[in-house]
Amino acid sequence: MLRRLSNIFRVPDLRNKVLFTIAIIGLYQLGANLPIPGVSWSQVAALQAKASSSGVLGFLNLFSGGALTRLAVFGLGVMPYITSSIVIQLLTTVIPKLAEWRDQGPEGQKRITQTTRYLTIGLALLQSTGLVYAFHGHDQALLGFNIDLIPKFNLWLGLFMVIIMTAGTGFVMWLAELITQRGIGQGMSLLIFANVVAGLPTGGEAVWSQGGPAKFFIILVISIALLFFIVFMDQGQRRIPVTFARRVVGRKEMGGNSTYIPLKVNQSGVIPIIFASSVLYIPVLLSNIVPWAGFTNFVNRSLSPTSFFYIVSDFVLILAFTFFYVYIAFEPHQQAEQLRQQGGFVPGIRPGEPTERYFSKMLSRLTVVGALFLASVAVIPSILMALWHISRFPYYGTTLLIAVGVALQTMQQIDSQLMMRNYEGFLKK
Repeated sequence: MLRRLSNIFRVPDLRNKVLFTIAIIGLYQLGANLPIPGVSWSQVAALQAKASSSGVLGFLNLFSGGALTRLAVFGLGVMPYITSSIVIQLLTTVIPKLAEWRDQGPEGQKRITQTTRYLTIGLALLQSTGLVYAFHGHDQALLGFNIDLIPKFNLWLGLFMVIIMTAGTGFVMWLAELITQRGIGQGMSLLIFANVVAGLPTGGEAVWSQGGPAKFFIILVISIALLFFIVFMDQGQRRIPVTFARRVVGRKEMGGNSTYIPLKVNQSGVIPIIFASSVLYIPVLLSNIVPWAGFTNFVNRSLSPTSFFYIVSDFVLILAFTFFYVYIAFEPHQQAEQLRQQGGFVPGIRPGEPTERYFSKMLSRLTVVGALFLASVAVIPSILMALWHISRFPYYGTTLLIAVGVALQTMQQIDSQLMMRNYEGFLKK
């Protein structure tokens, strides 16, 4: 493995891409640890201690690498872009103009990307305004406790913070695009990877301090087993064979070749987990607004990230959102129609509606397995944390899913470039 890794630095072009990617990630981590002027460090420490066991704040803090609770320059991290991408993808199915752009190929994709950027800046502006308000002693309405990160708050300082965090989000988008264009791997995914990996040492320390060495090593062994399981499932796919009919264009005979459509077992990634966590936090927000003691007590008792009601609800919602997202991302009717227009067909299946039903059947079977996989990996570590009363690292399963998925994707891209240059990659020939 070491010899194969060393091959990366034997190719000047690939070596420069890897070093450029590492430099960009380092720059991003600098901005994620650089607080905006006016933030109290003593209050930051108190907030971080509470955020580790807080629902939505802990989840958002996971994707920002801890930058959110520091009110850093890159405090919003990649969450506005993730939210914007999900919203645009969902709206593509209901807004004809977006669907038209999607079908226009590269030119339409550029327009969708530009729209996603504008929406990201708008969401960053709204989120930064809300966070500055919340962290100035108004956390009771958002989180259930009061901590003032900005003790010398005034209107101009608040406006300055909002502008800095919004500009930081735009800069993060630019860094991600630089990695995609000039580095190695998918830029936004690598920044998310850097964030979640940066939180692993703190999470491990939390498990050690709250659970002791024995439970820490048990978690370590389970983590290694989950790593193998995640790699196995992430690589799994169902290849649907496709044959294109022969046709004559001018004097040239075209078509007649066979290929396949790869349907991954886990097509949705961690997006269903994001959806499920967002839905589960809605009652928490309502409990701080609705003056009903019974409802508030229920939320405080049952909707903490390590409660069994929360874990079961999270499991069910992940299953539901996996089916929802997969059927939006891969539309059987659209895929069958595109295949028919290109003169292709699945052997033994008639084009049109029969092909659509066949795609739906295959997709349903794969999604059942993928949904159970996602939900299981997300909640199994949470069950252990709940049994052992460890509350400071509730999103451990999500961290593993993100880290392994992005690492595999990046390694595959590096390996393909090595093999193109006749170097032995990470896979045995």
